[in-house]
Amino acid sequence: MTRYCVIGAGAAGVSALQQLRQAGHDVVCFEKTERVGGHWHTDYDALHLITSRDMTMFENFPMPAEYPHFPRRDQVREYIESYARHHGHYETITFGTEVLSVTPVPAGGGPVGSAGWRVSTSRGDEGIFDGVLVANGHLWSPKIPDVPGEFTGKQLHSSAYNNVGDLDGNRILVVGAGNSGCDIAADVAQHRREADIVMRKGVYFQPKTYFGVPRQEVPFLAEFSPDEQDLLSRLLARVSIGENRNYPGMPDPKAKTLADGAATVNDLLLYWIHHGRVQVRPGIDRFDGNTVHFSDGTSGEYDSIVWATGFHVRLPFLDTDTLTWRSNVPVRYAGGILPEGAEKLYFVGLIAPRGPQIPVYGVQAKLIARMIALHTEAGPQGLALTNYFATVQEPELRVDIVRAIWNDQMADTERLLTALAASPALRQLESLSTTSVS
Repeated sequence: MTRYCVIGAGAAGVSALQQLRQAGHDVVCFEKTERVGGHWHTDYDALHLITSRDMTMFENFPMPAEYPHFPRRDQVREYIESYARHHGHYETITFGTEVLSVTPVPAGGGPVGSAGWRVSTSRGDEGIFDGVLVANGHLWSPKIPDVPGEFTGKQLHSSAYNNVGDLDGNRILVVGAGNSGCDIAADVAQHRREADIVMRKGVYFQPKTYFGVPRQEVPFLAEFSPDEQDLLSRLLARVSIGENRNYPGMPDPKAKTLADGAATVNDLLLYWIHHGRVQVRPGIDRFDGNTVHFSDGTSGEYDSIVWATGFHVRLPFLDTDTLTWRSNVPVRYAGGILPEGAEKLYFVGLIAPRGPQIPVYGVQAKLIARMIALHTEAGPQGLALTNYFATVQEPELRVDIVRAIWNDQMADTERLLTALAASPALRQLESLSTTSVS
């Protein structure tokens, strides 16, 4: 029986466990914390899903009907835990165990990883695995920009923010207008503190609902193409919440479409801007004590700064030269699954198609199970699967990606896997014994 390793027991990790165990594989999962659910245990208290309950679910395992349209953080956490418990995944997870290194077994003249991977953890050497599924997430290594000068108030990244009790004083600056930044600015305003939010560039704002229905569930929108849905969504938003120019200080987006630019699903921030609790600021120029100087020549005094400025992609258990990196992310193929430079190494969740995330992991894990089946069928001579995809698909460098583009990538990947499964001659062409690997 083949043996596989899953790194991480968040929603992506348990999705991987489900598909591999269902396919009959021996699977071990290492989770460095003592719990299932990943970042849903540590996100800020005010967090709710921005996608709807009925669209954000594991396959054949809907969220409880009594959940609201947009469940709270703790409800999502309990849902992920219940899925893992229902399918018996807790028994396959080794908790409190951090993966320290994943190194390829020497493969002679074959590609990196083709002979399997050795995994070492905080417990020691865990042995050799036929393949490794990386599901450690990409929302845990804070990215904070360097700003000239020194700020003498309190600073924290959004990942360390729980609620306003973490902040000093009443004058709060939130840097970043993504979903988390807007949520946190609104949270500050709702607790009767003064919040400014830095928006260096214009983003498209989208409400969570149209006509009282979650935006992903509006029936007539499904009848249109992705480009038409993009236009309709912008028009509906213009009718329901207006345009950026209707909110003082807010820059207009330079992108002509949602697909071409940044989009934030939040209308509470807009409410508080109109009610004077939140003020929009441009980019930061420098610090001077508690004073923040902005790029337009204005300044403000603040007690605390919350950096909602995103995350680095980190794979600390892999040597940097094991994979190909560009723009600080690993180059990937097959809808973000296969990293360039390695065989039998798979990413689950290292891409974030806009929209519900939990279903993404299951779709990826299903295709990984098919890839593993092809490797198994190829036998001792192996299969240069990643090398093959690198010759027939464009490299992917994005984490944030328009869902329609990702859907096309996954459909193409499924087509190619079907062709490989149906053609022994094509599999032979891509076998390790005949494939030239640089």
